[in-house]
Amino acid sequence: MDQRVKNLKTVADCKVFAQNARELNRIDLANQARERTIELNAQTHSADSNVEREGWEALYAYEEYLSARNGKKTRAIRQRDLIKRRKIVPAIEQMVVNGTVETEGFAMLLEAGLLDYSFESTILRHPESFSANAATVARARLSQFQDAE
Repeated sequence: MDQRVKNLKTVADCKVFAQNARELNRIDLANQARERTIELNAQTHSADSNVEREGWEALYAYEEYLSARNGKKTRAIRQRDLIKRRKIVPAIEQMVVNGTVETEGFAMLLEAGLLDYSFESTILRHPESFSANAATVARARLSQFQDAE
């Protein structure tokens, strides 16, 4: 990540930087600023582990895409409600195990080039935090994408 992007301290700074980068046709810097926005948003939650932090990053990546698509700040209400009821790690597992590859969130992250921020990727980076079934479903869903390329 570019040092200028690493030095950004607020989401507002990231948004301004990303807009300026796009105007200068520096899509690489705009994308880095988007990733920094996701990181900063996730830091507002007191995650007790890397898997929790990455779960929040995945949620914020999805919301960033929703907001860009809708032209206004958009929250992932159903996902947030599930996280509030079950906590982040069990909610991730439930969303992945009960979802399909055609789910809107997965497709959106795929389209936005943010698949590393998917809940499936989080599960595969931290299989010890999830059931074997969740890891199997996540692996199958991601490999189905890779086979389509």
